[in-house]
Amino acid sequence: MLQNNLARLLIFAPVLIYCAQLGPDLDIVKKEEIRRTLQFKNPNAAKHVLVDNVSGSIRVVGDNIRDVQLVVHKTLRATSERKLQEAREQVVLDIAEEEDAVKLYVDGPFRRSNGEVNYRGWRYYGYEVNWDFELRVPREASLYLRTINDGEIEVKNVAGDFDIKNVNGGVSLSEVAGAGSVYALNGGVKVLFQQNPKAESYFGSLNGDVEIIFREGLAADAGFKTFNGEIYT
Repeated sequence: MLQNNLARLLIFAPVLIYCAQLGPDLDIVKKEEIRRTLQFKNPNAAKHVLVDNVSGSIRVVGDNIRDVQLVVHKTLRATSERKLQEAREQVVLDIAEEEDAVKLYVDGPFRRSNGEVNYRGWRYYGYEVNWDFELRVPREASLYLRTINDGEIEVKNVAGDFDIKNVNGGVSLSEVAGAGSVYALNGGVKVLFQQNPKAESYFGSLNGDVEIIFREGLAADAGFKTFNGEIYT
């Protein structure tokens, strides 16, 4: 499974989330852009793409390419110029190009040593940093995607397996052909398969609708559970 190969770097664990509305105190705004082409050191190995974000969106499109084309839109908001500089120094994007994986990991003072997130809100730090990811990846790549605040996760035209979680936003997959797990705590889940999954898969949300569209000819054992709402197949 994809998770077993990647457990040492990326961990999605219970998080403590402090929610606060943006106020006039965050009146210093700086926007930056990162563009890079990332490579797998072994082009013949199975390909995995991992994005472990905290605040911001993730959009992934599969294509007939060998590398990963990355564009990141970074937005810094701070209460002062000093806090803006702290945000730039403390909240960083770690990029790793390995034999079979490209890994993107947002690090900062809200990360614990085991990768868990304890985000206390911009009033505590004096700043907020959002990373909005756009990736074009090999169509056969497997995906491991995480974000918590201020963003949706969208995936299109990818045939590899997937493990995707969002806390305060939705997840949308279209024209996919792999198998795996999708969960949105406070958002909807929508998946449109181009080819029915060939392995066990899971789709869920605590506070959102779940809509899964398979192709004709699906043969599978299916289980359903709801707390509040209806189920239709």
